Amino acid sequence: MGAAESALFSVFTYESLVHAVSGAMGGVTAMTIFYPLDTARLRLQVDDKRKSRSTPAILLEIMKEEGLLAPYRGWFSVISSLCCSNFVYFYTFNSLKALWVRGSAATTGKDLTLGFIAGVVNVLITTPLWVVNTRLKLQGAKFRNDDIVPTSYTGIIDAFRCILRNEGVMALWNGTFPSLLLVFNPAIQFMFYEALKRQLLKNQKELSALEAFTIGAIAKAIATVLTYPLQTVQSVLRFGHEKHNAQKHPFGSLRKMFYILQQRVRRLGVMGLYKGLEAKLLQTVLTAALMFLVYEKLAAITFRIMGLKR
Repeated sequence: MGAAESALFSVFTYESLVHAVSGAMGGVTAMTIFYPLDTARLRLQVDDKRKSRSTPAILLEIMKEEGLLAPYRGWFSVISSLCCSNFVYFYTFNSLKALWVRGSAATTGKDLTLGFIAGVVNVLITTPLWVVNTRLKLQGAKFRNDDIVPTSYTGIIDAFRCILRNEGVMALWNGTFPSLLLVFNPAIQFMFYEALKRQLLKNQKELSALEAFTIGAIAKAIATVLTYPLQTVQSVLRFGHEKHNAQKHPFGSLRKMFYILQQRVRRLGVMGLYKGLEAKLLQTVLTAALMFLVYEKLAAITFRIMGLKR
């Protein structure tokens, strides 16, 4: 009983809460600054008939056709989802780390496993939020792809209500299968980040702002390049408003996933799987780097104020 209580307290601690809040605030800060890059990435992934390929060109095109604030369309929904998602991920990762690594040395294998488990928990809990924010972010967009059916939601609550009424509850988990595969993205990211962090902390107590930013960028760049084709499929499935989806694929997400990959390669070649990668790398690497910087500094300040040991 004593061991069970000890394990429980290792999970439900102020330390885990500090990590979770710091991670959430870091993600919100970084995404707000680099949000237009994410808009460009998503538009290139879903609307695959756009001819513009570079990030500046697609953003200029969007602002010209849809207004100056169009790159920030869906900001509140994305920030809300990201805040919840980062809180769940950081809390789960650090709680499990405190439980498993306690009394033993941390390793890259343990980091990868913990990152994977935290990712699965995060996906299952927060996918409905990401489905809704993908729809809201693309609402009002001028698409080149005629297969895409526009949506007309008035907000987050209305989007949830319409999806439940017209498509059923499981539509809120569209893209879950590739999302579960994509838990390797944050798992790989945290594995490299924690490994690089351990090396730097051998001779110092705390990461500098530049060090946190740099290793966060390196870790995210590696994870993004390795998993990008699945991220493209995830975006298309979450949007869920292409005409062929309902007509040709009654057999579930796995078949849909392979169908989208096949059609993408047929229309655009193998490099079509990486369309929007430039925008994604710019957005995700800079966002992750700034997120880890804010996370490390905010957590360090909080621990220092509370007199807790990290």
